[in-house]
Amino acid sequence: MKKLIPLLISSVLVISALGCQNTAQTSTDAPNNPNANVESPDAQTAQENQNDATSETRRRQLDSDIRAREERNNVTGGDTDRADGDLESEVRSKLEANLPASQLGVEAEDGIVTITGTVPTQAQLQRVEPLAREIKGVSQVVNRVSVAPAKPNNVN
Repeated sequence: MKKLIPLLISSVLVISALGCQNTAQTSTDAPNNPNANVESPDAQTAQENQNDATSETRRRQLDSDIRAREERNNVTGGDTDRADGDLESEVRSKLEANLPASQLGVEAEDGIVTITGTVPTQAQLQRVEPLAREIKGVSQVVNRVSVAPAKPNNVN
């Protein structure tokens, strides 16, 4: 019985951890995985994403999230060997704060960050990789982002 309880508890924890692995996204319409087919957002969705990403409250949240994760990793000595979830979250926050109206998904594994989705302009596309590389622990960036300007809303 003494061996059964730790086995059950560890099994529940492993299953819970696997169930919580989601792609970090800059918007709810961003791709859920690196192989997802990406589409241009409609103009209204793009505007809502941009308004959210550029609001002062959201910018403070993003900065606070990045700062908290950096401080925790500095305290634990994890400066170069970062958890995949931390990398995903920090890269997502960095992209969301700096690339408004983007729809990006971020996945990380062993320091390799894969970014998928769309940005509205070529200038934003060129900023994706340099912004991701600013996060400590990112060793490589796989950029699967495309330029897709917002589609005009159909008014009937």
